[in-house]
Amino acid sequence: MPVPPPFSPTVALLTVVGVWQEEFAEALKPLGLTSRKYALLGHIRATPGISFSELARRSRITAPSAHVAVAAFKDDGLVEDATARAGAASQLQVTAAGEQLLADAGVRLAELDARFAAAHPGLTEALRAHVAELMSGRENL
Repeated sequence: MPVPPPFSPTVALLTVVGVWQEEFAEALKPLGLTSRKYALLGHIRATPGISFSELARRSRITAPSAHVAVAAFKDDGLVEDATARAGAASQLQVTAAGEQLLADAGVRLAELDARFAAAHPGLTEALRAHVAELMSGRENL
C-alpha cells in the first residue's frame, strides 16, 4: 500500500482556493463580472485618479491589458477618465454605475463569505489573524 504524501499546507490552501474561486466566479457571473474585472474595478474605486501603469502593477497584468480592460469599463459606463486629454496622464475613476455594480457584487461576496465562514470557522479566523499580521507589517509574504 502506498504511503500518503506528507501534509502540505500549500497544496491544501490551493485546493480550498480552487473550490471557492469557482464559487466566487459563479456569484459574479450574473453581474457580468469576472474576478479579475472585479479586482480591477475595485482598485480604481479604492484609488481615484489611479494611472494605467499603477493599475497594471497592482493587478499584476501588463499596461496594455489594463488599457483593454478599462476601455471595456468605459464602454459599459463603469469608469471614466477625469483628464480625457490627448497626451495627459489618465486619471481613472468609477462612475455611479460602477459603484452600483460593485455594491451588487459586495452583496454577493458577503453571502459567499458567510457560507465560507459557516463551513470553515477555524480557517476563517486563521485567515483573519494572518491578514491582520500582514497589515501591521509584522510578517512578509
